[in-house]
Amino acid sequence: MAELNLILMGPPGAGKGTQAERLVDDFDLPYYATGDILRAAISEGTELGKRAGPIVAAGELVPDELMCDVIMERIDTPEAEDGFILDGFPRTVRQAEVLDDALDRRGRSLTVAILIEAPTDEIIRRLSGRRICVENQHVYHVEFDPPKVDGICDQDGSRLVQRDDDKPETIRRRLAVYREQTEPLIERYEEQGILRRFDGSRSPEEVHSHIRATLATLALEAEI
Repeated sequence: MAELNLILMGPPGAGKGTQAERLVDDFDLPYYATGDILRAAISEGTELGKRAGPIVAAGELVPDELMCDVIMERIDTPEAEDGFILDGFPRTVRQAEVLDDALDRRGRSLTVAILIEAPTDEIIRRLSGRRICVENQHVYHVEFDPPKVDGICDQDGSRLVQRDDDKPETIRRRLAVYREQTEPLIERYEEQGILRRFDGSRSPEEVHSHIRATLATLALEAEI
């Protein structure tokens, strides 16, 4: 397998961020969270960032082609010559078409679309339990990582709150949008034969082991 070009897919709360950190360590690949690299391009004042900045400032969505150009600006650097991990793009079939075309023009293609899935009840349990301190944004979880004193940050003594995004009714709306946009994308990658599904309700260690084993098998098959 000459290069390892991965995209991470899955609903919010499925554990993509945790697995991304482990994959970066495993394979020494750059991780591109599209929101982060868009903000970086704007902050650094790159040519693409200058085009995207006014759009973001106006609260509008960056066009698919421009967002893809921002991503390819990173993928074209030497750090990504052996592969990359992309998170947050594509989210729709249209974005997938734009990305496929951009990679194809460079003689490259996606290796695997990693889909981490989890039941709705589990996602709500994970996200709705988060609490953030109002002073310095330290993060806790009422079940998995509770503060020593209920409702008070261990580090700065400020009040802990639940963000609106983490309220169950908001989470359900976010999941509905995700499914509406992403289900056709999942079908596209299944038809292309590059989609691999993973059970995000399992422990992070189990999910990580499964992903590693899958990628190792694909690498072995590529050499045969």
